[in-house]
Amino acid sequence: MSGGLRVGLVCPYSFDTRGGVQSHVVGLARFLRAAGHEARILAPGVPAADMGVDSHTFTSAGGAVAVPYNGSVARVSFGPTSAARVRRWLRDGNFDVVHIHEPVAPSISLLTLWATQVPIVGTFHAATPRSRSMQLAGDALRTLINKVAFRIAVSESARGVVGQYLGKDATVIPNGFYFTEFADRHHLVRNGRRWRGGARPRLTFLGRADERRKGLSVLIDALPLIMTHHPDLDVAIAGDGGGRLPKSCRKLGALTDQAKARLLRTTDVFVAPQLERESFGIVLLEAMAASAAVVASDLEPFLDLLRPAGTDPLGQIFPRGDSKALAEATLTVLSKPDDDRTERARQASRRYDWAAIGPEIVDAYRIAHTAQSGRSDSAALAGSATLSDNRRVLARRGRDSLRSASISCTDPRWPASVGRS
Repeated sequence: MSGGLRVGLVCPYSFDTRGGVQSHVVGLARFLRAAGHEARILAPGVPAADMGVDSHTFTSAGGAVAVPYNGSVARVSFGPTSAARVRRWLRDGNFDVVHIHEPVAPSISLLTLWATQVPIVGTFHAATPRSRSMQLAGDALRTLINKVAFRIAVSESARGVVGQYLGKDATVIPNGFYFTEFADRHHLVRNGRRWRGGARPRLTFLGRADERRKGLSVLIDALPLIMTHHPDLDVAIAGDGGGRLPKSCRKLGALTDQAKARLLRTTDVFVAPQLERESFGIVLLEAMAASAAVVASDLEPFLDLLRPAGTDPLGQIFPRGDSKALAEATLTVLSKPDDDRTERARQASRRYDWAAIGPEIVDAYRIAHTAQSGRSDSAALAGSATLSDNRRVLARRGRDSLRSASISCTDPRWPASVGRS
């Protein structure tokens, strides 16, 4: 099919709180509208005004309740009222394709999977190697999962979970972000100062302070050694969640996207000490785009971003849970800022701009629509091959950009709509 598509985007997690899946859905909807498609979002809760989602685009599935899921506490919506709202949204939307995020999550995603009769694309975000809920879904919902015409995983880790528990394969299409909203035209200019944020170095952590898997405790244990060498270090802790912090830390709470970008542009070292269950590293990409040096644990999705095959590392890696190694990596960054590596990381993050990622998802929509419209399986498989080819081209672009110090935004190999910096 050709022309603009009517796309229904389903997010299982409440928009009352900020999270990676919510941000991904909002960013995708924004890309789709700019590309000439119509995008509508269904999710629990109500989005904050600064999320840029209007009442025409967003429909609330109602209130949410907190349940343990993927090593976190997710706010989801389920039950007869939510099911009725899902059916009404589907009827009123008259969609060409419905894109369900986390299709087997116990929320409106699963309700939509049950109810819809139009072509379905499903994106799997979770990287949960030991998941009772995914195991149950694989055992009980196998026939229902077959309704998903095209499966996307945001990383190889997430793809592995889909195969392990659901017995299905998925095409890896990573999360996207808007590069220019984090990049700074004067990204390496310190106006004669040693530090980007002012008179003292700044270390930033982004994530829920009260979730063990985010690894904040590892960072806190590393601070005494770091501050032995940098007693004036400004430690900025941003994100939801309670809990007491050392006096050396400055708690910022949840930030808007604009405030987060400002913080990262004045950060000398961004630390990602996560311990487990991370399927991607969108916060790493945002920090890289903002020209903050990155120190990250050795989770597979982080290694995929910071040590792409055939290139020099784009950040410092330490063994997960090792606070001494974290401290040493951070001290290396602070004592010897590597502007060349920071610039290479900045350029590498460009290839995850929505201008590059979004068209691949639209390709998936067309493949799903073709498959369910009664065309041959070979046509759908041919489309899948095309999508895989796109990923290889994208990877080559990334390698090319790393071999040179930077890649020009006017280079014909690069999408014209990728923002300039």
